[in-house]
Amino acid sequence: MSLFLVFLAIVLIGVAVLLGTGLAPKIFRRHRDGRAGASFDDGFDEPVASLPPVLLPERAAAADIDRLRFAIGLRGYRMDQVDQVLDDLRDQIIAKDQKIEALGEELERLRPPAEERQ
Repeated sequence: MSLFLVFLAIVLIGVAVLLGTGLAPKIFRRHRDGRAGASFDDGFDEPVASLPPVLLPERAAAADIDRLRFAIGLRGYRMDQVDQVLDDLRDQIIAKDQKIEALGEELERLRPPAEERQ
C-alpha cells in the first residue's frame, strides 16, 4: 500500500510540474484540424490581423523613428530591447544626415563659382 502511495505522489508531482511550467502543451500538441502540417493549437489567440502595419516613410528621418509605436503582444519582443535598437538607429541616422550635410557644404565650398565654370 505504501509503495502505491509513493508512486501516486510521484505521478501527481510530475503532473503538477508539467502544468505549472507550461510544458504540457509542448509535449501533447494537437493539430487544430487533424491534418499533418497544420498549425498547432497552443492555447493562444491568433494575432490580430486588423492592426495596421508599422511602416517608415521612404526617406525616414530620426523624428520618424521617435514616432514609431508597436502594438503590445503576449509573445512580442521585449520593449526595452526594441526601444534600444530604435534609439541606436535614430542616432545613426542623425550622424549620417550630419555627415551628408557637412560633405555637401564642403562640396559647395570647393566648387568654383558659376562664372568660372563657363
